[in-house]
Amino acid sequence: MKLLVINGPNLNFLGIREKSIYGKEDYNYLLQMIADKAKENGHEIDVFQSNHEGAIIDRIQEAYFDGTEGIVINPGAYTHYSYAIRDALASVQMPKVEVHISDITSREEFRKISVTAPVCNMQIYGQGLAGYLQAIDAIICNKF
Repeated sequence: MKLLVINGPNLNFLGIREKSIYGKEDYNYLLQMIADKAKENGHEIDVFQSNHEGAIIDRIQEAYFDGTEGIVINPGAYTHYSYAIRDALASVQMPKVEVHISDITSREEFRKISVTAPVCNMQIYGQGLAGYLQAIDAIICNKF
C-alpha cells in the first residue's frame, strides 16, 4: 500500500518549539518512526512537509495521480482556517486521517475548530507522535 504523510507549518521544528506541548523528539525522529513502520509492514510511505499552504495543496493533488492510497495529514495551524486545504482533501477520494500531536480539545479555543476534519475519515489527537502510527494503522486496516 502506498501512503502519504503530510506535515504542515512548523512541524519541521519538532524538538525545538514548545517541548512541553509537542515533546522533545525532533522531526528526524518522526521521520525514522514512519520509515520503520513502513519497513515493518512492507508499505511505501512518503512524507512531505511544508510551511506553505499552496505546496501542501499541490502535494494533495499530486497524490491523486501518483497511486497514493491513503493520506495522513497534520495540517498544523492550517487546520483551523485553510478552506483551500480542506477543499483539496475533499477532492481526493481515498482514506484520510487528520493527526495532531497535542490534545487540541484542551488548548486555546481556536485550536478546537478544525475545518479539515470533516473531510477526513478520522481525527487523532493527543497521542503524541504515536498518533501518526495509529493513523497509518487505521488506513492500512481500513478502520472506517
